[in-house]
Amino acid sequence: MAFDIEMIKKVYAEMPAKVDAARKTLGRPLTLSEKILFAHVHADYKAASFERGKSYVDFAPDRVAMQDATAQMALLQFMQAGRPKVAVPSTVHCDHLITAKVEAKQDLQVANMESKEVYDFLASVSNKYGIGFWKPGAGIIHQVVLENYAFPGGMMIGTDSHTVNAGGLGMIAIGVGGADACDVMAGLPWELKWPKLIGVKLTGKLNGWTAPKDVILKVAGILTVKGGTGAIVEYFGEGATSMSCTGKGTICNMGAEIGATTSTFGYDASMSRYLKATGREEIATAADAIASYLNADKEVYEDPTQYFDEVIEIDLNQLEPHLNGPFTPDLATPISKMKEAAAANGWPTKIEVGLIGSCTNSSYEDISRAVSLAKQVKAKGLSLKSEFTITPGSEQVRFTVERDGFLDEFNNIGAKVFANACGPCIGMWDRVGAEKKEKNTIVHSFNRNFAKRADGNPNTFAFVGSPELVTALAIAGDLNFNPLTDTLTNDKGEQVKLDAPSGYELPVRGFAVDDPGYQAPAVDGSGVTVAVDPASKRLQILAPFDAWEGTDLKGLKLLIKAKGKCTTDHISMAGPWLKFRGHLDNISNNMLIGAVNFFNEKTDNVKNQLTGEYGPVPATQRAYKAAGVGSIVVGDENYGEGSSREHAAMEPRFLGVRAILVKSFARIHETNLKKQGMLALTFVDKTDYDKILEDDTIDINGLTTFAPGTPLTLTLNHADGSRHVIQVQHTYNQQQIEWFKAGAALNIIRKQVAG
Repeated sequence: MAFDIEMIKKVYAEMPAKVDAARKTLGRPLTLSEKILFAHVHADYKAASFERGKSYVDFAPDRVAMQDATAQMALLQFMQAGRPKVAVPSTVHCDHLITAKVEAKQDLQVANMESKEVYDFLASVSNKYGIGFWKPGAGIIHQVVLENYAFPGGMMIGTDSHTVNAGGLGMIAIGVGGADACDVMAGLPWELKWPKLIGVKLTGKLNGWTAPKDVILKVAGILTVKGGTGAIVEYFGEGATSMSCTGKGTICNMGAEIGATTSTFGYDASMSRYLKATGREEIATAADAIASYLNADKEVYEDPTQYFDEVIEIDLNQLEPHLNGPFTPDLATPISKMKEAAAANGWPTKIEVGLIGSCTNSSYEDISRAVSLAKQVKAKGLSLKSEFTITPGSEQVRFTVERDGFLDEFNNIGAKVFANACGPCIGMWDRVGAEKKEKNTIVHSFNRNFAKRADGNPNTFAFVGSPELVTALAIAGDLNFNPLTDTLTNDKGEQVKLDAPSGYELPVRGFAVDDPGYQAPAVDGSGVTVAVDPASKRLQILAPFDAWEGTDLKGLKLLIKAKGKCTTDHISMAGPWLKFRGHLDNISNNMLIGAVNFFNEKTDNVKNQLTGEYGPVPATQRAYKAAGVGSIVVGDENYGEGSSREHAAMEPRFLGVRAILVKSFARIHETNLKKQGMLALTFVDKTDYDKILEDDTIDINGLTTFAPGTPLTLTLNHADGSRHVIQVQHTYNQQQIEWFKAGAALNIIRKQVAG
């Protein structure tokens, strides 16, 4: 069915005039990204020549999507806003709290028991405030959104960094923190810095072993984990139009790993086919009527260097399957070079587990292509040399692939099918033996491979590849195996070669499902009661953060100087901590426990300046808070990379950290800090990072005249009585400065509603 069809028709009815006006104002052709952005600029703004990477602009997104782990905090904040109902279509998807351990049915039963309190809370809040609710087992948020809600030319925000997956259906879909989602659900404008534009021209056509995943693995190798920061990546060319809609979704999904604001593709026949296959022919018909507005102007693609800030060209005919990793998603290695790279780096080459699925690669096409390899195992007298798991993306996909016999094929070779949920991709994997922390290698078709991400073992070397390549490597059990050139020894001692994968873009017999797992909200939710037990260990009603005291901040203690990569996984771990995502006090006990202390190279071990003793980061910060002493966290490049989880900003705010000072920020994390009333600061001179000493007491000066574009001054008071004065910069505009003064953006919303 087509949800919110009247809203979509309204967007399409208004889009041509808005785009035409913007084109006239700018006096030039427009990219697709610009068309969608201008079509969603808030009514309070007029189309203008916004400066890329500098102008803050208010937008009016069409919808909001939330997954269960981040929805808890987003909805706890929304409950404070005082609104009776969400202002735009919104959904909650229960996919993060299901631990993969045994198999789908049993794991889902366990989750329903263990997280009943949270699921009941989310269901009741959704029912009360007019939010669509997708039950546990319904599927992973991004696959469910692609199947039901994404539409070409739309704008969506979501409380998960991989919200960008919907770009595969031609949206501008952006990952945000819960406070941003709260704003939009409350009917307020949503602010974004006008993005830069990166164009990726795809020539040729995918063939043989190469898959859409290899496109983004290649791009990640080119741009690195921060190369897309502040930019929208727009894909175009014959290679783009020759690809499936779900393949496009895979590419957009992993755009989060290069820091991109989002990624998108122009509307084409593959999107039309997908809309029709998923019961949304009415949307396809409406999109066909304005197709030129759902693509860039032809002049843009004829001469892309004139319209994009950067252009990358990839010939799909020459593209090779890639494996990216370990420990970072941008370390890209063509499969033909893997044997050499593994030997040079000492990577373990025996593959223990191959895992396919996740929000990145769990479509019908992905599974059908993996099955074409699974069928060859018995046909060619082979056997799996590694454990092998499958995570379907949605109940609709799972039901359909079971009907079509694919799950039987996986079962026949000894594979394990997990629940339609995130599972191992986000650390919700109860992997036997992981606690031993043995050095080992896994390969998966997920999007992230940070240390400890999948199984909690810092010595698990995780490599990212397409589902097809992961399946082949699980059959071989060897990281050195190149299925394009190498043979395997079968049970007769013969040398056999795997045939290249093949599959189906869409199910020949159509999609089918008995119960997709959707619960519609009450028409009138005013009588619905949302109860939270004050003694709950999983949920906690939020108390407002205190407003700024109106003075410069003096006597801040250095809590930690983080060394190297410090992602949101390091700042607020997932895995077993997910159970506390609705309880700010309890989850704050994981604050920065994964960050490496510059001064002793240890994690979760910092000096308490009040006692001189070393201890866990959260306990040390709680001691400062109890003593009424503020603190500061210092970090390295791209601080806050990874997930959109705002807990990484709320935990330090809650425990009394006043400022985060780093060499550079990841986009979503910087915004989350601002929303929560924190100071997000960067070094003017990055070498000043080296001046921060373990026993420093720090003063932040200039806050009484805090203004956009004006640096602040920090005084580093060293233990030996010496001091350094350094300049720090910020990107706060006037509205964001008001968030800081009020103590949090939500405090302003609450006052507006009360007033």
